[in-house]
Amino acid sequence: MDVITPAPRPATFNGPLEAGVRAVAVLGAAHPASFDLQRLVTLDYLLVHTGDIGGPTSLHPPTPMKSAEFLIRRKLVEQALLLMMTRDLVSRDATPDGIRYSAGESAAVFLNALQSDYMKALKERAAWLVDRVGHLPDAEFRALMRRFFDQWVEEFQQVERSLGVEA
Repeated sequence: MDVITPAPRPATFNGPLEAGVRAVAVLGAAHPASFDLQRLVTLDYLLVHTGDIGGPTSLHPPTPMKSAEFLIRRKLVEQALLLMMTRDLVSRDATPDGIRYSAGESAAVFLNALQSDYMKALKERAAWLVDRVGHLPDAEFRALMRRFFDQWVEEFQQVERSLGVEA
């Protein structure tokens, strides 16, 4: 009897390890600031799509369904943060404002050790992103994201219309 082995899965940039490295890059760029989970989920999306908000060229190619991509990130970023916490790359603290995440004790050393072209570009974009939106008060940050979300909803409706679905 022949044993069927599954085809190897293609490498992607959207597993917990990759999302964890992105989180460490953002938290390292923001140090000593900390962020809640929702802000980190949003920053994870924006980090690889900086071109969408007038920043440097996006690291990842555009996706036709940005709103769907954004919505699936929460669980991934949660898993990523837990993974990075096991290596002191991310720290989690309970504050009066809720659970907050910051760069861990080993984050700077870890980020300095990563020198590939992709990692250099990732760290540059993380610094740009934190400078641009990282320190916005929550209300301003939500207003900014609402503007982008409205654009994504409009994009989604255009795709529906092109498929013959009434919006």
